[in-house]
Amino acid sequence: MNPSPPFVTRPADLLMENSDTPPLPKTSKTLPGKIFDVLSGFGMATILLLLLGLLTWFATLEQIDNGLYPTLKKYFYWKSVFLLPEIKGKMVPLPLLSGYWVGALLLLNLILGGVIRIRKGWKHAGNLISHLGIIFMLIGAGVSQHFSERGNMAVGEGEASNTAEDYFEYVVEVSEIKDAKAGTIHIIRGNDIDDLKEGKTRAFRFPNWPFDLEIGGYMDNAQPVSISERAPDHQQQQADGYYLTDKPAQENAEANTAACYARVIFRDGKKGAPFILAGASFHPFSIRMEDRIFTVDMRKRLWPMPFTLKLDKFTAEFHPGTMKPSKFVSEITRVENGSEAKVTIQMNEPMRYEGLTFFQASYGPPGAGPRQKMYSVFEVVRNPADKWPEYSLYIVALGMAVTFLIKLIDYLAASSRKNRNAKPN
Repeated sequence: MNPSPPFVTRPADLLMENSDTPPLPKTSKTLPGKIFDVLSGFGMATILLLLLGLLTWFATLEQIDNGLYPTLKKYFYWKSVFLLPEIKGKMVPLPLLSGYWVGALLLLNLILGGVIRIRKGWKHAGNLISHLGIIFMLIGAGVSQHFSERGNMAVGEGEASNTAEDYFEYVVEVSEIKDAKAGTIHIIRGNDIDDLKEGKTRAFRFPNWPFDLEIGGYMDNAQPVSISERAPDHQQQQADGYYLTDKPAQENAEANTAACYARVIFRDGKKGAPFILAGASFHPFSIRMEDRIFTVDMRKRLWPMPFTLKLDKFTAEFHPGTMKPSKFVSEITRVENGSEAKVTIQMNEPMRYEGLTFFQASYGPPGAGPRQKMYSVFEVVRNPADKWPEYSLYIVALGMAVTFLIKLIDYLAASSRKNRNAKPN
């Protein structure tokens, strides 16, 4: 008697069994998981890159009429969230997220998708390195936005300076005058007052002085106008027979002169008459109180350098038959703690020292004669992320090289295996 054959499961039986078995239910993702998928997805990255391209295009067109700095401030400043583009002075009804926040979302997308969600393993190391390089570049842009400073320093031949003047920021300086000199000085920074537009005020406290100060009605570019010369065209605030009127924005934003209204707040809570503070004023506003004299002035912010710069010699070369400079060079002496160092600053060759970069920006006076004393104007930049874009490019290039090398090794290994397994005819 033959033993019964062993039980054999046929593929058809498996198919039948599988077809009768209901599939496992798919687990739905939670709301945080869905949000993570959207923010880290390739679709989000594509939309953000297209939006950055659109913003750059609109900004390029708008800066022709409005100037570079106002356009950059509108399109890429962190305080600007949404904006409406303009083309030849006409508003485009297309609300857009500002470039700063588009960049912030792109940074988040790269961190979530390019670092956390990306496939892990040595074969994907190059992609990870490249993503980290781009992330580093975006972080550098944010650091520059929040912490960089730009100004200029004009120095005549044979003269020295250790102070730069900010290009754009206007501050209010309040000081007490003692022995015909400024004693204690309180500086109210520009970012504490530049949002105080018409109808908005803010009080600034001076506990050791017999008064406080209220500031409001800030204008980026304005001039005081006498009521006797021209009547107000709408209900502007008036101060001692003057009011502030907007001036057309300058293409060169450094030429803008900010202005605002201010008034004294006495210790009993009463307020004095309003007065005008203007960057174009030649003299500060004076306050006499309790036999003490105080001054209030508005001017561009000054920031001291950690060393003194002396201009020894300035030379300029021009293209033949023109007044267009081909090269201008400043030979300087950097004086610090009693020691001196000779440095040359020229076009495309700045001086980098102590976290500061000095560029050769311009010179003067215009049309100077052969024996006339010259002065040199340096653009001074303090930017903690000055070299970060360069470093990020090195990181991205390294990542691409690693990816190429891994692909090459895989290809050579696959070719070697194929040759070993090939059978001769």
